[in-house]
Amino acid sequence: MPVKMIVFFSALLMTVAPWAALAAPTTLPSSSSAPRIGVLLVNHGSRSVTWRQSLLQLEAQVAPTIMQGHAVQSVKTAFMEYTEPSIATRMKEFDHEGFTDVIIVPVFLTVSPHTFDDIPTIVGLKEDPHSMQQLKIENIQRYSPKAKPHITPPLDFTDILQKNLLRRVTALSHNPADEGLVLIGYGDETYDKEWVELFNKAAGYVREHTGITGYSYGWCGHIANYKPEETTAAINSVLKTSGTALVIPVLVAHDEQFQIKIIGDGIAKVPDSKKRVQYRPDSILPDPNIERWVVAVTDEYVRKIQPQVSRVN
Repeated sequence: MPVKMIVFFSALLMTVAPWAALAAPTTLPSSSSAPRIGVLLVNHGSRSVTWRQSLLQLEAQVAPTIMQGHAVQSVKTAFMEYTEPSIATRMKEFDHEGFTDVIIVPVFLTVSPHTFDDIPTIVGLKEDPHSMQQLKIENIQRYSPKAKPHITPPLDFTDILQKNLLRRVTALSHNPADEGLVLIGYGDETYDKEWVELFNKAAGYVREHTGITGYSYGWCGHIANYKPEETTAAINSVLKTSGTALVIPVLVAHDEQFQIKIIGDGIAKVPDSKKRVQYRPDSILPDPNIERWVVAVTDEYVRKIQPQVSRVN
């Protein structure tokens, strides 16, 4: 297990007792009380139909493989904010359908209040006062299910992001020696250090494999409070030493508000942007590596819940 993942779970065990159940194998059930396991893919949520469809498509791609061994009997998707079905709605469904265990897979890039505080608070694993207040303000319902929740780590405990960005940068690049990389993400003020480390690591991987030397990053939301100026500043920074800026949105799915409006407006404010900026308003999804990760992390947790399960994907 990577050191980063070990540290993550150690911190959870030390700070929040209910989270100890997330990593610890469940007692092997008797044959008369075999667990009924469901999987819930959780994403940030968006008012954008395009965004939501990308996550529903991820569910459609992974569900047949996850369910082929019959250990998992249902795969669903929930949206943290803005729209239904919410996490609470889905957990109520799992209870109504008689599930005993639900593996919650956060389709998030790295740790954040959503993964560390909000999701555990929503499903009754944690009583974080700040998170409870925010959930109330945002009208996000909490629900303590009868089924036992098991929350997996987010994506940054893998090398998926590095490989994803390398593929997308390579598609834009024409002359690496004269290009600079600009990563634009959503970010989080509470976990700013973790986000910067994630970006720096991913950028280092891309630069090592392409020969691109320049690099900067910026935020299109959360930390930046939806300011196009952050994108403009990040691009101008890299253009001080590079002839062309390759702008890559580090966002899980496509949302017109972010990829088109915020990032697009930021690019438009860069002098001579049509000649000096290369940009494609794409996203991390779709990506077969993410699909494989969802299947693999689900299988890992199935084996913790039901150790006798043996399935080849």
